[in-house]
Amino acid sequence: MTADPASASAAAPAAAAILDAEEAQRLRARRRAAIGRWLLPAAIFVAVIGLWHWVVVANQIPHYILPGPGLVAETLVKDFGTLAPSWGVTLAITFMALALAVVFGGGLAILFTQSKWIEMSFFPYAVVLQVTPIVAIAPLIFIYVESKLAGLLLCAWIVAFFPVLSNTTLGLNSADHNLRDLMTIYRASRWQRLRYLQLPAALPYFLGGLRIAGGLSLIGAVVAEFVAGSGGIGSGLAFRILEASYRLNIPRLFAALILIIVTGIAIYLVLSWVSWLLLHKWHESAVKREA
Repeated sequence: MTADPASASAAAPAAAAILDAEEAQRLRARRRAAIGRWLLPAAIFVAVIGLWHWVVVANQIPHYILPGPGLVAETLVKDFGTLAPSWGVTLAITFMALALAVVFGGGLAILFTQSKWIEMSFFPYAVVLQVTPIVAIAPLIFIYVESKLAGLLLCAWIVAFFPVLSNTTLGLNSADHNLRDLMTIYRASRWQRLRYLQLPAALPYFLGGLRIAGGLSLIGAVVAEFVAGSGGIGSGLAFRILEASYRLNIPRLFAALILIIVTGIAIYLVLSWVSWLLLHKWHESAVKREA
């Protein structure tokens, strides 16, 4: 029994219309999600700022206890000339610590995967550095290290390098065992196994550790500056916060804190973008799938 050509030709436009409606619905859903990803945080931010302003005005809170958001913004603009050099110091320490964390963390991870004896010998000491509070060992560092910059950098590096080390080591050890066996069959060298199998497999893990280390390097730099507690031309934002608290200049304290927060957000966004750039064409964590 053959199908009626007239009914088939009538059903084709109906099916196409259903598909077009479904596609339009998916497009609308993606558009709403894209708008909501930015609009919802912005709306909450505006609501928090409005609530902050209302609390200060309604309770007539003095500016040396809790300044309003307008005064904080005004102070940030007015005192930016004072805060900018300190901000530069904190940024320099943060980025240098992050770079050292990448070099030493990634390098040690490669050594650990090449020799179990090296891993068994040194990994426990890396864990010791990670679990020891930096505020507990920072005073010792500043006693034995003469250079203030080197001491700050060492403190920030201690906090930042372990996520890179642990995540990269996990990624290098997570390469597919079937591919490992295949490379063994083809008698691949240790360098070929590392380059073509282990490093690509470890890249998502490394980038995840890098995002964590980016924030921790900033935290380590600020905490080290608090412990160092010295001012002058080479002082960072942490010293400006201490100075403002001693002088009850709370608006400047909030302004310096805002610069630290903005820096942390910027570091996370940049590292997330780098991660997407390297992974979005091939890795499941970044590849977009149709709903």
